[in-house]
Amino acid sequence: MKWSGVFPAATTQFSQDLSVDLGATQQVLDNLINDGVHGLVIMGTCGENNSLEPDEKIRVLEAAHEVIAGRVPYFVGVSELTTPRAVAFARQAARVGADALMVLPAMVYVPKPHELEHHFKQVAAASDLPIMLYNNPTAYRVNIEMDVLARLAECPTIQAIKESSADTRRYTDVANAFGDRFVIMAGLDDVAFEGLLLGAEGWISGLTSAFPKESVALVEALQRKDLEMALRIYRWFMPLLHLDADHDLVQSIKLAEQIMGRGSERVRLPRLPLEGARRNAVTRMVETAAASRPF
Repeated sequence: MKWSGVFPAATTQFSQDLSVDLGATQQVLDNLINDGVHGLVIMGTCGENNSLEPDEKIRVLEAAHEVIAGRVPYFVGVSELTTPRAVAFARQAARVGADALMVLPAMVYVPKPHELEHHFKQVAAASDLPIMLYNNPTAYRVNIEMDVLARLAECPTIQAIKESSADTRRYTDVANAFGDRFVIMAGLDDVAFEGLLLGAEGWISGLTSAFPKESVALVEALQRKDLEMALRIYRWFMPLLHLDADHDLVQSIKLAEQIMGRGSERVRLPRLPLEGARRNAVTRMVETAAASRPF
């Protein structure tokens, strides 16, 4: 598994009747690969995992696997209400041929530390696929604390953490506690620069779906230690990157995709497309960014 570079959290595309549009979803993935991303995340938050029916998830996964065709590695989001459902989907993802899993806590219920640990261990035992844990305490109301990580270090397939906490001290704390035992991936767009400087191997990004070339250029500038170029891109990008930390990030990112001619803003209920002042503000932000690219 290649753990470095830019991995956009790709969107799932819907038809006008809000059925899954597999062809359009494949086109989004193909375009991102052609624009130079280093990997992909399928059916994460931006992929509206929890808005998909079980059979739809398998069809999206199969379609993604077909179009990616080994050109880049990809993670599949495992986001379910219960541990048995997460285990079953992990096994299905392995059968389809996924490269790795991005495993979330069980949805809705806020687990105690030993329950969170048990959930992750059960999913890890379901297949031989490499696993990236998704730490997002703001969205999922649970933090993967150091003592839980210490016990999860026993599981050889648990190899990485997507760090979506806004607390950048986590990068150093994890490195100090575990050395190189866990790969860390920056997971919150508006602190990605800081995360990459502090030891993240790569960036799992929402806004890359609208601006992939700029995202790749940012990471590559940091890799070659060109901080001047990296800062120029990051400061240009920051108004949009803040959208990734907002409650309506999926609608905002899909609207940005649509404005940039890369997809549709259609989302599944209970989400609705942005409207009114919020829609106007996001539209202005995207159009301003498109008209003032940093290179």
